[in-house]
Amino acid sequence: MAGSKHMQGKDDNPVLDSVLHMLETLRILWWRFFDWLAVVPWKKLLLVSLLVMIIGGMLGLGALPPVLVLSSVLIKSLAGGKRRAEMAATAAASRADREALERRVIEAEMAALQAQIEPHFLFNTLALIGQLIETDAVRAALVHADLIRYLRAALPQMRQPGMGRLGQQIDLSRAYLNIMQARMQERLCYQIEVPEALAQAQFPSMMIQTLVENAIKHGLEPKTDGGSIHIRASSDAQHILLQVSDNGVGLNPHAEDGVGLSNIRERLQALYGIRAALITEIPESGGASFTLQIPLETV
Repeated sequence: MAGSKHMQGKDDNPVLDSVLHMLETLRILWWRFFDWLAVVPWKKLLLVSLLVMIIGGMLGLGALPPVLVLSSVLIKSLAGGKRRAEMAATAAASRADREALERRVIEAEMAALQAQIEPHFLFNTLALIGQLIETDAVRAALVHADLIRYLRAALPQMRQPGMGRLGQQIDLSRAYLNIMQARMQERLCYQIEVPEALAQAQFPSMMIQTLVENAIKHGLEPKTDGGSIHIRASSDAQHILLQVSDNGVGLNPHAEDGVGLSNIRERLQALYGIRAALITEIPESGGASFTLQIPLETV
């Protein structure tokens, strides 16, 4: 009996249930109408409004059709602005998330690539030190000191790739060039011209180093008598211009970028968009020149 009373109690308010159901239906229809107004073109809305006015006049609805049309126009204005703001916010958030993800992916790829390159360079340098210990202890000590400088500059960037200081990047490349100079001897000389005022400027890690390694591997090592590398930096009100040039065998103008140069271009795009660039030039005197154009930002 108790169960019967309970079931009967649930069905005691059919009118209330119908009213609640009707209100829920009206709420759903209202928001669908609101969303439709937000996206419907103005021409289509005006055409629908004209039809409502004509049909309303034929049915003798009085002031109701004009009120509906005016209300629709006002709601359209509000809904359209709200919809545009929501779409702009969503697009901005999506773009920011995508750019952040691209930066993380590219920096992770750079770290993985650097982790593959470093052991080869370290083993060759340690082997060189071992040879020099037996033949030239003074030079062995110099290479050992340069290796320590190189690792001191490189390891923090490998652990946390991203943004560093221009001065750090130059120290890294100078130590690397000293080591390569000990290996290539008279086949390699270099010159670095970087104003002290730019030492604290922000600069993406490992980019200069990649260009220097590229110059040695593809420019100077294939050349019988080697050559020279020149690193120079300058700035204007908005940019740092960092140039790495060599007088090696030169570039093939029809060849595609290698992994290192492609990685630099992708990182510049992810970090700065159109505000940065890698400019490639073939000097009339021969060799190759690469210029990094980076927005000037001080740490």
